[in-house]
Amino acid sequence: MSTTTPNTAPLTVVLVHGAYADASSWNGVIERLQAAGVRVTAPANPLRGLSADSAYIESFLEQIPGPVLAVGHSYAGALISNADAKNVVGLVFVAAFATDEGEVIGDVAATSKDSILSRALVALHSPVGDGAESAVELAVDPAKFRDAIAADLPAEQTAVLAATQRPAAALAFSEPCGPPAWKNVPSWAVVATRDKAAGTDLVRSQAERAGATITEVEGPHLIMISQPDAVADVILTAAAAVAQVPVGA
Repeated sequence: MSTTTPNTAPLTVVLVHGAYADASSWNGVIERLQAAGVRVTAPANPLRGLSADSAYIESFLEQIPGPVLAVGHSYAGALISNADAKNVVGLVFVAAFATDEGEVIGDVAATSKDSILSRALVALHSPVGDGAESAVELAVDPAKFRDAIAADLPAEQTAVLAATQRPAAALAFSEPCGPPAWKNVPSWAVVATRDKAAGTDLVRSQAERAGATITEVEGPHLIMISQPDAVADVILTAAAAVAQVPVGA
């Protein structure tokens, strides 16, 4: 497939991971996109707070020459929508929050009837600067990780994922979101039908509100690990749709 816009660099797909994960969660999807000839990169999400993380992702996106298809999993759905990068021509939400202006992720997440994540979280503390203060960050109890996030993966694999998870600052879920990019560019969404982390019901309703083209895939929250073919197919469809959209159009 061609992913080149006239007189610009090729389209780049940027995969942003969510909380309690890292960029390696996209490995299976990356392999499939690269095999299809798509330019792709997966930055490390700082997970230090909504405003700080959005600013970081925005800066990362803006330094990419040419158009970008931004893909976010879980918490990163809010980041790709908050980031105001002018070269983003489309969004893909993968089991992700598609937040609206003024919404607080922690508040809207609490409305999901499908999510059990809040009961699986543990609070940790990290130092702030060189003072005596500490900040709260959240991680998933390893004993509850598989049930809450990746129930269709082998127990041995989820044990590794639980051990290598990256905690997220509580600020990630307590700051209000800004104006959403999904109001200005086309979007697609992968809804995991057994998502007990973000919650299938909430992910679906937010995707519908965003006017996203929705694909439902059987599986839990880490759908890009358990179903990389299905997720890659949605991204390739979106890439083909936006590949000829001029930056800033």
